[in-house]
Amino acid sequence: MTEVDHVTKVKTVNMGKSIKASLIGGTVAGILFGILMQMMGKISMIAMMMGFDSLVVGWIIHMMISLIFGAGFGVIASGREKVYSLATVYGIILWIVGPLLIMPAMMGMGVMLGQAFTPENLMNLMTHVVFSFILAFVYKKSM
Repeated sequence: MTEVDHVTKVKTVNMGKSIKASLIGGTVAGILFGILMQMMGKISMIAMMMGFDSLVVGWIIHMMISLIFGAGFGVIASGREKVYSLATVYGIILWIVGPLLIMPAMMGMGVMLGQAFTPENLMNLMTHVVFSFILAFVYKKSM
């Protein structure tokens, strides 16, 4: 095996481990965040994005999104030491992309960037940053 092959193999193994750890983190953060969302009556809104009005469908979609967000974090975090700094930025990005852009657009409300700093959307910001911190914490413990 050449040196280039060895380096490539090591990066692949690390990326695989990083994604596995982030999927675990995405699952844990998704469950905790989902419980909070259900307590606030927002899980059904997730289902409504796809044309359903079911708590179960909302949970399934929410957990799929959490796993996708988790895997994305794993790709970005691979080989990085400062995962909590990354989690802060990642949470802000998730907040912008999710509740300010995609979710309202899918529900026919247009984008919500103009309402970003309303109390409800600031709460969404906090919850997405907390989601990312939980994800980063579990990620770091799983590595």
